[in-house]
Amino acid sequence: MMNNIKTVLVCCVCMVLLPLHLLAQDAKKITIDPVIRASSGNPIGGAIVTSDRDEYSAVSDSLGVVHLEVTSNAYLAAEAPGYETKIIPANAGLEEIVLFPYLEGEKVLVAFQTKEKNDIMGGVSAVNMPEIINENYITYPLNGMEAYVGGFNGNLWGNSSYLTLVDGVPRDIGSVMPTEIAQITFLKGVNAVALYGSRGAKGVLLITTKRGVANAQTIDVRTNVGVNVPKSYPKYLGSGEYMALYNEARTNDGLSPLYSEEDIYNYASGNNPYRYPNVDYFSEDYLQKAYTRYDATMEISGGNESARYYTNIGFWSEGSVLNFGQAANNGNERFNIRGNVDLNLNDFISAKVDAAAIFYNGKGINANYWGGSTTLRPYRFTPLVPIDMLSPEDEEAWNYVQNSQHLIEGKYLLGGTQLDQTNPIAGSYAGGSSKYTNRQFQFNAGVNADLRNVLEGLSFSSLFGLDYATSYNLSFNNDYAVYQPSWTNYNGVDEIASLTKFGQDASSKTQNISNNWFRQTLSFSGKLDYQRHIDNKHHISAMLIANGFQTGESGIYHKVSNANIGLHGSYNYKSKYYIDFSGAMVHSAKLAPGNRNAFSPTLSLGWRLSEEDFMASSSVVDNLKLSVSGGILHTDLDITDYYLYEGIYTDEGSWYEWKDGLNNTATDVRRGQNYDLDFPKREEISVRLDASMFNKLVTFNGSFFVSKMTGLFLQDRNNYPNYFVTGWPISSWIPYVNYNNDQRTGFDFELNLNKQIGQVDWNLGFSGIYYNTKATQRSENFEYDYQSRIGKPLDGLWGLESLGFFSGLDDIENSPQQAFGEVKPGDIKYKDQNGDGIINAQDEVYLGRGGWSGAPLTMGVHLSAKFKNFTFFALGTARTGANAMKNNNYFWVNGEDKYSEVVRGRWTEGTKETATFPRLTTLNGANNFRGSDFWLYSTNRFDLTRVQVSYSFPGSMFGERFLKGLDLYANGANLLTIAPNRDILEMNIGSAPQTRFYNVGIKAKF
Repeated sequence: MMNNIKTVLVCCVCMVLLPLHLLAQDAKKITIDPVIRASSGNPIGGAIVTSDRDEYSAVSDSLGVVHLEVTSNAYLAAEAPGYETKIIPANAGLEEIVLFPYLEGEKVLVAFQTKEKNDIMGGVSAVNMPEIINENYITYPLNGMEAYVGGFNGNLWGNSSYLTLVDGVPRDIGSVMPTEIAQITFLKGVNAVALYGSRGAKGVLLITTKRGVANAQTIDVRTNVGVNVPKSYPKYLGSGEYMALYNEARTNDGLSPLYSEEDIYNYASGNNPYRYPNVDYFSEDYLQKAYTRYDATMEISGGNESARYYTNIGFWSEGSVLNFGQAANNGNERFNIRGNVDLNLNDFISAKVDAAAIFYNGKGINANYWGGSTTLRPYRFTPLVPIDMLSPEDEEAWNYVQNSQHLIEGKYLLGGTQLDQTNPIAGSYAGGSSKYTNRQFQFNAGVNADLRNVLEGLSFSSLFGLDYATSYNLSFNNDYAVYQPSWTNYNGVDEIASLTKFGQDASSKTQNISNNWFRQTLSFSGKLDYQRHIDNKHHISAMLIANGFQTGESGIYHKVSNANIGLHGSYNYKSKYYIDFSGAMVHSAKLAPGNRNAFSPTLSLGWRLSEEDFMASSSVVDNLKLSVSGGILHTDLDITDYYLYEGIYTDEGSWYEWKDGLNNTATDVRRGQNYDLDFPKREEISVRLDASMFNKLVTFNGSFFVSKMTGLFLQDRNNYPNYFVTGWPISSWIPYVNYNNDQRTGFDFELNLNKQIGQVDWNLGFSGIYYNTKATQRSENFEYDYQSRIGKPLDGLWGLESLGFFSGLDDIENSPQQAFGEVKPGDIKYKDQNGDGIINAQDEVYLGRGGWSGAPLTMGVHLSAKFKNFTFFALGTARTGANAMKNNNYFWVNGEDKYSEVVRGRWTEGTKETATFPRLTTLNGANNFRGSDFWLYSTNRFDLTRVQVSYSFPGSMFGERFLKGLDLYANGANLLTIAPNRDILEMNIGSAPQTRFYNVGIKAKF
């Protein structure tokens, strides 16, 4: 462990010192008017614009010539080698022009190569993180991505288990901060992901971190401070109301009341909250109204033609809403350092070395406060026992005070009962503390070789990656005593007559280590790449790729592996006609020998209609391209375990007796074998349309896809005789087979509008996805067609159809028999779907979609308006078409559960026409608390996810000073939710609350 830490520290120091050394050596100053800058902020070239704006002169630098040319009477274009083309209104004045490197602009990183954005086919979307952060500062890479990327709703085209690659290596997306990222590419279609093999078959996220730019030395510093404000908390009833309603529940069950009217009054009055406690776990006694978050980041980049560097050093810290005892110290903090270095060793060989280290600490308590808040009834015990209410004559009680190790604020002993010897409040004061520690180290090394001396256009590149993460908990676990007071009233004054002690105060002062965990990923890829452009008409690309990674994790015997050989070939003629083939030979150890290898072919065809003669003269259409993609991918992502093809035999527990009277152990079969098990397959075809109109005023891309998963594993009991399974001794000869099939059909889109109106530059973007799922093949044995899962959504919710409440005994007698226990007036009655006179599981029907892989329709919108140096930004997301079930104890209140506010709408004789909740019961309520449409609710929602206002100080303010730029901004996140069930959607039960976040930040360039 110490060696690993030393290695990390050495790398960190080197990554800081190297860029500072190069920055001091290679810094240049260029004065130009107007200023043309790289996205990093430093000038890359410039031009002098004459007063009549008709002539332009270029200035050359080490990157080449920056060209300015008139494109129309209203626009001019700026262009530099290695950078995107920038269109600027001719009447913009002598203001700064920003050019983004191709990786951050017109070029997109796809599988093992970079492509021009206009040449993309096959379900690919990309976002450039510096552009997003410039107007929308986010703290997690995927925040609000639904508003930028069509087809992303937390999953890709409705497929979960996508592969995340950071700089080409499988890594957690949380291991990289948005400020470190140059670009995120979302690979959705089969042609886009084929080269990543089996583990990438459900989609791939490519995250590319920033790199240095030659002769563009910069230092960017950003700092933020914000507050998290809880949105809402669960609403539980107080002690008095609970007791009254619990008595009602007992009466409903034919039992006598448990609490007297005097008790109910005393607990409800609040006159003595120590004798008659009414604990609200969400009050200001335990929680604060807001808690803070701080972060700071420094980025250093630059270099020369021989060596370029990028370094990111970041830190953030946040507190907790808990505000008492040791819980007041709860919080999380993270420190990271990343260094990326690119080297040109000679004209033919280049290399890169990247390293990153992440240090994360989380401080907590040895008590489950949020879990306890959902179960502990408010009257159970007094959390704190005031010593000033102890009887002066009770020597034993005062002896407890003298010897207690936990006298809170010098005034209270910890309260509890025999059943509540450990409770979250006492645990927060005296149970000890814990510290979660996570360390992660990342390393990449790559070599690129230009082999043009062997064959023009040929190159070789390789990448080795290492990711090592480890975590553990350090804790001090203390025992503590709690005290239950016995009360009396002396001369009209409440007094504690005696104390009953439970437990002992004890602390071993020993630091305990638990939950040790590690994970290591080794990754390697190598490719031969051939790129030729002939006569600026024929563009040829071919790649041969070997790619693989292996992840080992503590406590898991088998490592997760992915190995494949990929083949890619593409051709386009004058960027008009396209053909793209990608395929991979994949391997999986989850299948039997002989079936472990398979080939996954895919193909894309494209046609740019706007280059045809019949559209060449169009003044409306700038670009119009149609493409179609399809293929078959073999994957083991849906295979849940190894050796499922093997039969299982065991001699555990079974025996038989021969006539000789001797007992003998029998061998049982738990699973049959099937060595013909094969890969499940993703079979897909998609059509994509890309369009740009009115001189890029409107840009659009969208895809329609039909995707099938076939051959999913199943132990199919319906296709085997019933004697293949026995109950005693337990035996099964049934093997796994490739049987189940699923289908996903949908479309996604991205629409952007760009327009300058007066002095305001407007950008409005929409994106979204709509998709359906259905089970196309299942092994079923349902008696009734309405129970069939075939043709129904994969995320279907199933349950009974409710018909309101039983109004009385006559209603019960005249209704079908309920098979879930005795029912009484006020219980839920259900529809008899099959007419057999019995309500049971055979009456369950499809109720709606659960949205487990994202809502059926997910949309996002973002708007930015730039006026002079001010920028206003807003982002919203919408999710519709999914439902959820109110099936936790907050809603399914029965037995000894804590009562929430929902029980106020209970059924009684007086409220039978308006009731929204069944009759109360102290029994299990099996008839009422089961899946049905009574508990179903819509999760449709629109969220105003983020609003930000920014101001950039004019560059002319800084002149030749060390400070080159300064930006101020204020933003808010999770500001507003509009939904029919907003109160449910914004409420966390059993965990910390959702919050609104308000932040101010400053960014400086040096």
